[in-house]
Amino acid sequence: MFIIGGVQKSSLIDFPHKIAAIVFTQGCNFSCGYCHNPELIDFSLKSHFGYNEFFEFLNTRKGKLDGVVLTGGEPTLQSSLRDFIIRIKELGFEVKLDTNGTNPSVLEKLISENLLDYIAMDIKAPWEKYALITRTEIATENLKKSVDLIMSSKVDYEFRTTVVKSQLSFEDFEKIGEQINGAKRYYLQKFVPSKILDKSLENEKTYSDEEFAVIREELRNYIKLVGVR
Repeated sequence: MFIIGGVQKSSLIDFPHKIAAIVFTQGCNFSCGYCHNPELIDFSLKSHFGYNEFFEFLNTRKGKLDGVVLTGGEPTLQSSLRDFIIRIKELGFEVKLDTNGTNPSVLEKLISENLLDYIAMDIKAPWEKYALITRTEIATENLKKSVDLIMSSKVDYEFRTTVVKSQLSFEDFEKIGEQINGAKRYYLQKFVPSKILDKSLENEKTYSDEEFAVIREELRNYIKLVGVR
């Protein structure tokens, strides 16, 4: 199974230093209120872009694109993810995987087979607040395993958090710093209330630039590079 919820044919910002196509997989095991791809959460929806159609397109982009970003939804829920990536790699493209970290066994296999060139894992909150933010019961041990796998691998990576001010306090960011202590790269992503799952969050705000500066300084005690997007 590999259900493609959508394709963006070119991006300059989603794969660091690469020009990439983006594949949005259908289905997610989280229901974060601020999700800006709410149409991708439902597993029952059919593919909006054919499997073979995508590879026909990708064949025409040799020499024009550097790589492919697999995002979602949650790509690791797709049973044919490995085969999909192998086919992309066989065409000579690099692969970036966006993941929520709930499937460390899938992540471990992809890493061990050298199928990934970049990994971006979302850190939604301190572990104890995950159920609140994701609106799902979470096995935090799996999240911890994914963090350890990513940080101990030779694959380039980043961690990132979407920041709704009312959901995450200054103290929460210190806890996140402790969770990914020693990480290479971490990005704070400003919440933008555009197309989101929970309409009640439309009037919520993110932190000010000045507040983000304070948060960044605290996080630098734990993480080498901290950025704001």
